[in-house]
Amino acid sequence: MDDLKDFLDKKGYTRIKLKFTKTNHFEIKATINGIKGTFILDTGASNSCVGFEAIEQFKLNVEDSDIKAVGAGASDMLTMISEENELKIGRWKKSKVPFILFNLIHVNNGLIEHQAEPVDGIIGADILKKSKAIIDYEKKYLYLKL
Repeated sequence: MDDLKDFLDKKGYTRIKLKFTKTNHFEIKATINGIKGTFILDTGASNSCVGFEAIEQFKLNVEDSDIKAVGAGASDMLTMISEENELKIGRWKKSKVPFILFNLIHVNNGLIEHQAEPVDGIIGADILKKSKAIIDYEKKYLYLKL
């Protein structure tokens, strides 16, 4: 019987290694607009996000947003939006990807307090759904449909 990798290869998926952090999160490397970054993979986040401080880093064109962000430990956070971005995770690539921008200080402070590295953003359920993502929790891989 084929293992999961072989099975999903035949179905047109690509495999990306996940890093399990000290805070029990999966961390993933990705590029936005050709710039590499580090992100938390968060199936509970409805939208993918980056911090305000990453606007220049990822060459984001931003607009004000009326949306208020809510997350673990914070609510009613001001946001901005950046649309028309290119996102690449492993061999998977998508254009016209929107990102919500908000202050990630509370997220990164929590990571640092637990001796984990800060992140540039969060890859959320919007991307996972678009890419028909499958997570192999045991072997620590993310599979995305090409």
